[in-house]
Amino acid sequence: VQLQASGGGLVQAGGSLRLSCQASGVIFRRYTLAWFRQAAGKEREFVAALSDGGSPYSADSVKGRFTISRGNVKNMVFLQMNSLKPEDTAIYYCALDPGSTKLWHAPSYNYWGQGTQVTVSS
Repeated sequence: VQLQASGGGLVQAGGSLRLSCQASGVIFRRYTLAWFRQAAGKEREFVAALSDGGSPYSADSVKGRFTISRGNVKNMVFLQMNSLKPEDTAIYYCALDPGSTKLWHAPSYNYWGQGTQVTVSS
């Protein structure tokens, strides 16, 4: 399984970005796709996840601003980020979990993309 994330960039506070993640080589019938982020000097943290047939699940810090969706293209996941804040600055990673438990728990995810940088200026 390979994950390719894209869509990061530099944006002013209050702006929007849309991240995309394409998964290839997926052999699982059902799985979870998620976004995590890691700011400089901080631990990786959960952002949002979406399992097959499940409802979106997101961290409290991004609720109401970020939306995760699977789209119409197979094996893709998107993260629409609105009302961005400087504290959202981080490298954003997409991840895949063949199961659907502990969606917020990074060790649950077996496959990770390379990350895409999001920088929000004040």
